[in-house]
Amino acid sequence: ILGSKSLKSCCITWIMVCIALCVILPGQLLLRKQDQSTVIERSNNSLDMIEMSGFICGYISCVFYLGSRFPQLYKNFQRRSTEGTSYLLFALAMVGNCTYGLSLVLKMPATESLQALYFLHHLPWLIGSFGVLFLDIFVS
Repeated sequence: ILGSKSLKSCCITWIMVCIALCVILPGQLLLRKQDQSTVIERSNNSLDMIEMSGFICGYISCVFYLGSRFPQLYKNFQRRSTEGTSYLLFALAMVGNCTYGLSLVLKMPATESLQALYFLHHLPWLIGSFGVLFLDIFVS
């Protein structure tokens, strides 16, 4: 079991990574946007940029969603108790994350060549749903 200081350091590091990603990724997005031509019509590059911004939002969401469980884990570890935790909230969140993750997996295309692309395109949401499900097991 991690010591209280180690867990606190882990939480602080996680928060710093989240803040850094929220500053760096949108900055990179703006720099790439400035490099594009000023043509208003959508080209292949602008479609790539729109898709890339979706991935960036997905990964930022994933980081915050996973990070949202660490304060509760830290509080439970610090108190050495789960008293006051709403088990219904975590049970419903676990069911929701499980069904959401499964819906992404079950919608996977049948052909192997498309499966890898589908998996990569949905990776931030799969990590978010199954990652939080994993962390919720520790909370409960």
